[in-house]
Amino acid sequence: MKKKIIFSTIFTGLLLWACSEDFTEKAATGNIPNEDLQTAVGVDLKLTAAYSAMDGERVNAQGEAVARGGDNWWTDVVSDDAHRGSTDGDNTALFQIETLDWQTGNNWFLGRWGSLYAGVNRANAVLDLINQIEGGDFAQQSGEAYFLRGYFNFELQKFYGNPPFISEENLANEEFNQPNPGPIWAQIEADFNEAIGSLGDDIVVGRANAWVAKAFLAKAYLYQGKYEEALPIFNDVINNGPYALNDEYVNNFNAAGENGPESIFAIQFASDDGRSFNGNGAGTLNFPGGGPLDPETCCGFYQPTQDLANAFQTDGSGLPLLDTYAATDVANDYGITSDEAFATHTGPLDPRIDYTVGRRGIDYNGFGLNPGKAWIRATFGDISGPYLPKKNVYQADEVGANRGTGGWGSDWSGINYNVMRFADVLLMAAEAAVEQASPNLPLALDYVNRVRNRAKNMTYVQALDADNNPIPNTDAANYQIEPYAAFGDVTFARKAIRFERRLEFGMEGHRLFDLRRWGNAMETINTYIQNEAADFDQAGYDTKFGEYQPKHDLFPIPINAIDQSGNTLEQNPLWQ
Repeated sequence: MKKKIIFSTIFTGLLLWACSEDFTEKAATGNIPNEDLQTAVGVDLKLTAAYSAMDGERVNAQGEAVARGGDNWWTDVVSDDAHRGSTDGDNTALFQIETLDWQTGNNWFLGRWGSLYAGVNRANAVLDLINQIEGGDFAQQSGEAYFLRGYFNFELQKFYGNPPFISEENLANEEFNQPNPGPIWAQIEADFNEAIGSLGDDIVVGRANAWVAKAFLAKAYLYQGKYEEALPIFNDVINNGPYALNDEYVNNFNAAGENGPESIFAIQFASDDGRSFNGNGAGTLNFPGGGPLDPETCCGFYQPTQDLANAFQTDGSGLPLLDTYAATDVANDYGITSDEAFATHTGPLDPRIDYTVGRRGIDYNGFGLNPGKAWIRATFGDISGPYLPKKNVYQADEVGANRGTGGWGSDWSGINYNVMRFADVLLMAAEAAVEQASPNLPLALDYVNRVRNRAKNMTYVQALDADNNPIPNTDAANYQIEPYAAFGDVTFARKAIRFERRLEFGMEGHRLFDLRRWGNAMETINTYIQNEAADFDQAGYDTKFGEYQPKHDLFPIPINAIDQSGNTLEQNPLWQ
């Protein structure tokens, strides 16, 4: 369900209420008394509002606006997957996040915190309203509200480690200043279990069902290291649920594939070729700083790293360079202007690279050959590198349907964001199979190879001629990918699964949280910073970065939230 339909539904409900016989006693504009909402329509209206909180857009929000969205793109810039992008002096607060100069008052931390608690409160409002209605069957709506509260709290737990739990009773009594003595995993599990018990199995676009709730419960178990609890649920979703891999990888990132068989749960965005408030406003900065369109795209943020590009190299037999990928570089045009000669990489590559990383000399989402520096806003003296994002950028033949604009000419893409897709379930299940007390390596191998075989058998990006027309049956690069023959031991299987997650989900907002839960974020990110500095051979590059420390494994609780709570909230220990 696209949000333009959702907003239309809300407007209709408001209009019907305004035309009631009690119009002379109505509340202030935009405010509907709770007693007037104590109907099935009223519950649906509030439930729709809870879903709409997933994109982070709301009135009177605090903090950085583009930090509020559910795609978590800006967390990638802390990891080895992405640079903040643009010039070093553009948006100092995000530059500080990338370079590990974190302050508890940084407005990016506050932006995501506020949007997530807005979602929690909206889910609580649905549950509170249902509690006020005598009779009636609201099991489905209640289940969806429990799922949404579980989802928003799961995100808070991932980000901040020790968030306060706010119940529907707290909301009804306006008791928002709740303490945060520790993780809230028990409440998250309880909400997902409530959702599983209440929801049906049918797929309704943009809505949760029992399969969705099961997948997220298993993910919550995985994040806690409860592998024995997670694996049977993942297996149930894989073997009995209604989901499957798309034949084409790119269909996870375009309009043609929206809400397809791989999409388990997605934020529903919608745009057209005019001003749009239903597109991805949080991703509005993340388009080429220039480009083939008129007006040109903006603003050059969210650039893939050289380290991510290097990870797509294969060994000549179609397998990734698990231990040595950083020893050689995919050819890049850093320091080379668009009117200077450049030769693209000739070595073997995983074909997913060119649906993830925008490289010079390769077709850019149907817009023609990427010319390199002409589309890069960052200068050669900035830390952002030579690459462009692709997954969040619409396809050339979908501009009219997927390119919306904001108030200052910015792009508001209509591409759905898959919060979870079936490939994610397969790889999380593979991880649980390896990490449980009695590892099941054949099962893990099967799940990983399903993902790799999809990549092998999909349509590859094609080479273009001088007029930007595809050359028949000619791949744009030397693509080589094959499934694994076997997982010889747990150590190798673990390494292969973790590497596969990076290849499959690069630039999708998952990388930092994976590294943190695996316990290797500090080593990985500090090594990456040094490697990236060497790759770009830029004097002073690495001196712009701090060092990733144990405290960076959680984002600090925003000081604004602590102050507003009257110090009921306590800061995460390493940030005190």
